[in-house]
Amino acid sequence: MRISSIMMYNMAVARINDQQSALARTQQALSTGRRINVPSDDPIGAASALTVSGADAQNDQFTSNRSGAKSTLSEEDGILQGVTELIQNVQAAVITARNGTLSDKDRGFIAEDLRGQLDQLLGLANSKDGTGNYFFSGYQSQTAPFSATGSSAQYSGDSGSRRLQVAAGQQLAVGDSGQDVFQNIRSGNGTFTTSAVATNTGSGLVSAGSVVSPASLTRHDYQINFSVVAGVTTYSVLDSTTSTTLSSGNPYTSGNAISFDGLQFNVSGSPASGDQFKLAPSPNQSLFQTVSDLIKVLGTPATGVAGTASLHNGLTAVHSALDNALDNILTVRASVGSRLNQLDALDAVGSDLHLQYQQTLSSLQDTDYNAALSTFSQQQLSLEAAQKSFAKVMGLSLFTYL
Repeated sequence: MRISSIMMYNMAVARINDQQSALARTQQALSTGRRINVPSDDPIGAASALTVSGADAQNDQFTSNRSGAKSTLSEEDGILQGVTELIQNVQAAVITARNGTLSDKDRGFIAEDLRGQLDQLLGLANSKDGTGNYFFSGYQSQTAPFSATGSSAQYSGDSGSRRLQVAAGQQLAVGDSGQDVFQNIRSGNGTFTTSAVATNTGSGLVSAGSVVSPASLTRHDYQINFSVVAGVTTYSVLDSTTSTTLSSGNPYTSGNAISFDGLQFNVSGSPASGDQFKLAPSPNQSLFQTVSDLIKVLGTPATGVAGTASLHNGLTAVHSALDNALDNILTVRASVGSRLNQLDALDAVGSDLHLQYQQTLSSLQDTDYNAALSTFSQQQLSLEAAQKSFAKVMGLSLFTYL
C-alpha cells in the first residue's frame, strides 16, 4: 500500500483532534463536576439518570402534597377543638339548667346565651381553609355547607371527602363531610330513644336507658302506659310496631329497671294515670337540632309538677344527644390525628427515598475526580506525544537528504 504525505497528514490530524476532544470532555467533567454533560457522554447512564430524576421529582411532588395535607388537617383539628369546647359549654349549661332553684327567667337567660353558641357553631361548621375552600362541604368545596333554617341548619354539601395523592398508590382524605361531623349523629343512647308524651300530668322521669341484650333487639317502637287504680300504680308495655301488648299489670316501683326485648331503662317519680312514655330506634339528629331543642326546652315555662317533669325529661334527652355528638367529634378528631401520623411516617419514607435517589444520581452523573484527573493527565501526555510525533513525521522528506 502506498502511503502518501497527504494521507499521513490527515491521519495525524484526525488522531490529534480525537485526543483534543477527549481531553476537552475530561476537562469539562472536572470543571462542572458532572460526568454526563450531554447524552452522548454516556447514553445508557443518561437514560438511567433521567428515570431516577423523574422518580425524584414525583417524590418531591408527593412531599409538597403531604405538606398541604398536613396544613389542612391541622386547621381542621383546630376547628374541631373549637366545636369540642362548644359542646362542653352546652353540656355545662344543661347541668346548670337542672338546678331546681332556677326560675323560668333564669333558664331564659341560659337559652339566650345558647343562641349565641348556636351562631358560633354555624360559623365553625362553615370554616374555610387558607385557599378559600370550605372544610366540611365534601366535594362541593366552594359551597357553604350549612345555612340557618329557623331553629336548625340545612346541609348543602355532599357526603364526599376530598382526597390527595400523598405517596405512590396512596391517597389520603384531607377533609371530612359535614354530614359525618355534624349531621349523622345518633340520638338517645345511640340505639334507642326514650321520651315522655307532652300531655303527661305526673312527675314521672324517664332515663336514657341502655341495651342489655343486643341479640334480642327488634328495632320496634314501644309505648309504656301507666295506670293508677286505688293508689296502686301499674304499667303495660305495648309494641307499637306490631300493635302487640307484651305485658300488662306490671307493678311500678320508682327507679326500678323496666326490661324487655333487650332494652332496659327506668322511670322514677310518680306517673299519673294515663301517662305514657315512648321508646323508638335512635334516628340521626344534627348537632344544630340538638342545641335548638335545648333552647326550646329552656324557653318553655316549667309550671307545676308536670312542667318540671317535662323540663327534666327534655334535658335528659338533650344530654344524651350531646354526649353522642361529643363522642362523634372526638372520633373524627382521632381520625384526623391518625391521618397526621400517617403523613409523618410517609414524610420519613419520602426523605429516605430522596436521599437514595440523590445517591443514585450522584453515582450516575457526578465526576470521580481521582479517575478523571488520572485520565486527564494521560490524555494530556498522549496529545503532547501525538503533536511532537506529527511534527517529526511531517519533517521527513527525500529532499532533506539530497
